[in-house]
Amino acid sequence: MDILYLLIPVSVVIVFLVGLVFFWAIASGQFDELDREGESVVEDRDSESQYKK
Repeated sequence: MDILYLLIPVSVVIVFLVGLVFFWAIASGQFDELDREGESVVEDRDSESQYKK
């Protein structure tokens, strides 16, 4: 039962830190234009530049 006095505050601190990191990511624009990054994986820009030489 004594371990709960340690685990509860530690878990609250961890949740608070995860929340801060999440809100920092939103504020810094990490989740903007998600479609562009997905399309860049599908597009093959390197092979196009090889054929134009």
